[in-house]
Amino acid sequence: MRDGYVARYQGREYEASPDGDNVRIYQPQAGDGFSEVRPGRYVRVLNASEVDDLMYVRTTCTWQGEPFIVLGEADGWLRVEYTGGKAPTARALGLEEFDFGVYQGWAPLSAVTDLRENRI
Repeated sequence: MRDGYVARYQGREYEASPDGDNVRIYQPQAGDGFSEVRPGRYVRVLNASEVDDLMYVRTTCTWQGEPFIVLGEADGWLRVEYTGGKAPTARALGLEEFDFGVYQGWAPLSAVTDLRENRI
């Protein structure tokens, strides 16, 4: 499940982070032009003009008839954030108020529908 920037460079997509005129791209293994940030994480800094495309990818779903953003996945569960904007509904779903007006919780993957990646 992806939620963040993605850059297309030389025909491949990479997790990315824009930084002014540069774009940092990441991959889990060593490669030409990549430097190790930590074990299993390598970065390459490119000029934004070298990147074929830069977009934001957000995974969304429906759970119990309500709209959510998918923040992560673990052991058959999805970490979800409610986007319906109704506090009483969020509380009725048993979601935690992560921040003022921001409700999150865990949903079983098997109970989620309309799971899709949206490119912005």
